[in-house]
Amino acid sequence: MINIVLVEPEIPQNTGNIVRTGAATGSAVHLVRPLGFDTSDKMLKRAGLDYWKDCQIFYWDSFEQLQQAHPDGQFFYFSTKAQQHHCQPTYGNNVFLVFGKESKGLPEELVHQNYANAVRIPMLANTRSLNLSNSVAIAVYEVLRQRNFEGFNFVGHLTQFND
Repeated sequence: MINIVLVEPEIPQNTGNIVRTGAATGSAVHLVRPLGFDTSDKMLKRAGLDYWKDCQIFYWDSFEQLQQAHPDGQFFYFSTKAQQHHCQPTYGNNVFLVFGKESKGLPEELVHQNYANAVRIPMLANTRSLNLSNSVAIAVYEVLRQRNFEGFNFVGHLTQFND
């Protein structure tokens, strides 16, 4: 199972897009309060289209509550302050990909306390950060790549083009 963790997300459209990624990849989405929006927000639902019903979504009052509920989880903390890049770790079966809010990222203390499992997505030095929903997709698909996309059917989605 891939678990996507959003700590205090602020932008409903990003969360909607992430739910869509979760539905398309069989990943669960964990939302850690406080949220910067109402989950009944029209923009949130519109961004996720009709994928909300196809994704497991969990709500937590704190990140500590989530950690306590999943003591055997393998947590990775995505931060621009990390040294190792996101392709270096080997992601296990019960992985939690942890992302911070759009305006500030994860709290520095959380990244520092978990620095061995802190990872970054490489980008040019003059770039501040990537969009949250794009970062989540990059991370989820790296986990899937390491698992050789097990369980994904490529044949059913191919289209033949005739010259």
